[in-house]
Amino acid sequence: MRALANTNSAATWWKIGIPVLTIFILAIFNFHGSNFTAANGFAPTGLKGIISAIPNAGIVFALLGFEQADQLAGESVNPKRDIPRAVIGSVLIGLVIYLALQIVFIAAIPKHDIMHTWSATATQFATGPFALIATSIGLGWLAVVLYVDAVISPAGTGLIYFTATSRVSYGLSKNGYFPRIFEATTKNGAPWFGLIIAWVFGCICFLPFPSWQQLVGLITSASVLMYAGAPLALGAFRKRLPNLERPYRMPAAVILSPLAFIVADEIILWSGWTVVWKLGLAIVLGYIIIVLNRVFRLNSTPVHFNWKAAYWLFPYLIGMGVIVYLSDFNETASGAPHGPQLIPFGWDILVTAIWSLIIYYWAVNTSQTTEQIEAAAEETQAIAEDVETAIPSVG
Repeated sequence: MRALANTNSAATWWKIGIPVLTIFILAIFNFHGSNFTAANGFAPTGLKGIISAIPNAGIVFALLGFEQADQLAGESVNPKRDIPRAVIGSVLIGLVIYLALQIVFIAAIPKHDIMHTWSATATQFATGPFALIATSIGLGWLAVVLYVDAVISPAGTGLIYFTATSRVSYGLSKNGYFPRIFEATTKNGAPWFGLIIAWVFGCICFLPFPSWQQLVGLITSASVLMYAGAPLALGAFRKRLPNLERPYRMPAAVILSPLAFIVADEIILWSGWTVVWKLGLAIVLGYIIIVLNRVFRLNSTPVHFNWKAAYWLFPYLIGMGVIVYLSDFNETASGAPHGPQLIPFGWDILVTAIWSLIIYYWAVNTSQTTEQIEAAAEETQAIAEDVETAIPSVG
């Protein structure tokens, strides 16, 4: 973990420094404010185009760096201080940098490269857009730096995802969901089997998703669906354990928690049916792995699952699938209608919000009792202590 922390710190400074350098260079040498109203105008596809870009153009994906702060939170000595800093700070820093990058990118496009539509313009910069602009305006040295960055930055991202994924699979095995072999570690405590499986499946995932955009769309939807459980858990904990001492206590949780759940479901809707059906298939495969794990007794750790507290789960997943299929977001990659589209644009967003509120209050009010939650917490603490013994913390 110490080696990972040092390597990741170096990669992080590089990943921040190069975009910031690009922002300043392009803003100084080639900034044209008139570009924002060029081609077919500002936001030519309207509100639908804007919100569709949120999950499918890498916007949400670009801000997912806080996830690893959660997954590696057990390595923190002072979680009350470190976790809010890491989660909130990474989102805010990423937001500022990516907004500035998008602004200077549009403004730096040479006027002779702007076509009659933004779609036609974008095809010229589909591969290495910033490097192409740098070359076009005579900044060859910046293009070289950006091409080098195209190798280093994804490698840094891959490293932290790679490590976090192996820790997640280790934890799932400790909780009885994955085969026991995922708990295999080296003498230094590294979960070697989880690392190998993460690498293999990471390579396999490139087969059904030949383009970066298709892969990012699924990753975004899967991540958002995973995060949708967080506001449900927060609502349940505030209801069942209102006075419990917490390392961090979020203000206005009564409002922000259901709102966060609605936003998560809206992002799934905006991803479109072409992404959501693949996400549904991945969920089914996940349940198959859990079932096979129990049938073939690959892990004897008992799994305590309260079906009464999870009655909402399958109606929620099926309902979201039906809404997306019937919505205006069921279309092909070219934007042509793909399904019945019985729920017009705008109404599908409202229907999703209403369905989300129904599920939210259903899930919170049928959650486990205070006694059950406390018993689960004690069991989790015992597992955490076991994990700390097997994988030492660096402090």
